[in-house]
Amino acid sequence: MSERDKIATIIKIHRKAANLTQIQLAELAGVGKTVVFELEKGKETVKLNTLRKVLKVLNIDMRFTSPLLDNQNIDNEKS
Repeated sequence: MSERDKIATIIKIHRKAANLTQIQLAELAGVGKTVVFELEKGKETVKLNTLRKVLKVLNIDMRFTSPLLDNQNIDNEKS
């Protein structure tokens, strides 16, 4: 299963567990209804910021891992 398919499945499972329609989720996240449709179909055209809005409504955390950052605190780092 591809990463986009995993994201699609996670969003759909959480949305249904919250008893939300796709339209209701879009309204709560402040995004267009097609965004939720596209996310649940695994499309790659959704912007990261928009994805984060949907995930926040569903109480899903997005985490990044990297072997270069295992022992570093990047929350307080500035580029």
